[in-house]
Amino acid sequence: MRILEDNPHAVFDCPVSGRSVAWAEKDVFNPGAAVHDDRVCLLVRGEDTIGRYAGTSRIGLATSADGVNFELEPEPVLSPGDDEWQSWEWPGGLEDPRVVQAPDGRFVCTYTAFDGKVGCLFVATSRDLRRWTKHGPAFLDTAYVRLPTKAGSVLTELRDGRLVAARIDGRFWMYWGEGTIFAATSEDLVRWTPVEADIAPDRYLTWDPTRTGPMGHWGRGAVPGLMGLRPLAGPRRLRFDSILTEPGPPAILTEKGVLLIYNGANHPLQGDADTPAFAYQPGQILFDSVEPTAVIGRLAQPFIRIDPAEAQGQVGNVCFAQGLVAFKGQWRLYLGLADSRIGMATAPI
Repeated sequence: MRILEDNPHAVFDCPVSGRSVAWAEKDVFNPGAAVHDDRVCLLVRGEDTIGRYAGTSRIGLATSADGVNFELEPEPVLSPGDDEWQSWEWPGGLEDPRVVQAPDGRFVCTYTAFDGKVGCLFVATSRDLRRWTKHGPAFLDTAYVRLPTKAGSVLTELRDGRLVAARIDGRFWMYWGEGTIFAATSEDLVRWTPVEADIAPDRYLTWDPTRTGPMGHWGRGAVPGLMGLRPLAGPRRLRFDSILTEPGPPAILTEKGVLLIYNGANHPLQGDADTPAFAYQPGQILFDSVEPTAVIGRLAQPFIRIDPAEAQGQVGNVCFAQGLVAFKGQWRLYLGLADSRIGMATAPI
């Protein structure tokens, strides 16, 4: 179901460029989702038509009383500004928000700050989803602060009908990464520490986007600077996720384990022959609830497949799961479609 798309009428005065910008004119996609004041609230990624990187990205707020019919507010709520993080966020912008509610009621947003060269996982917090405080890189106080990082999926649990950030063994957990899925822990949901390997990193096969050869993107200790991390899950040959795996919406602590919805992309030569080359589709991984870095189950096939009617757009054949809420007796999963618009899928709770 398609629910939201580009909006040329959403205009604001950009504090960095000094000009009036239709910030969602080209595309609206890849939303994070939360429930606030009995409304579904989407933090959406909007792109203008100006920047050299397919347009500068900003994050806006769309709300709905029924979870289907959304109204996009005219100004972005998170965007590059005249602040200490401008050099990290400009000119590429702020991409792919995910949002969770903390036990104390705050909302925590993870997003990718893109300076045009490197994407870095950032954190911001808010009480009302409109006024945000940027805290900068999630891994600010670690050796990984300047390395490519993205896609922060914070662990949650269903509490009194809503998803709330959850602790395991006294710590908050987050799955993150593009290519290979990694983990990190936190005491406050703002500063995060990546989970590092407990064996020599050259024992692992890790994903390297620069690598070529008979193993494709796989090599031992492949990603410079990320070699010390503990890889949890990665691409699988001849599957729909044969190029990369990337965390989707917030993970959920269940009676059977930690359920992570993730997005997989298909290799044109070593992937699923029945799936279009480079297509993105969502899958599911189950981690152990006592040791949340241990995989105990994984679907062989995507649980949502690309609708051919929605396959065309800025980037074709992309069905990207990123926002999830419990609302009115249903799970509502919000999807980026072809990097151009937003769709939704539902399931009973």
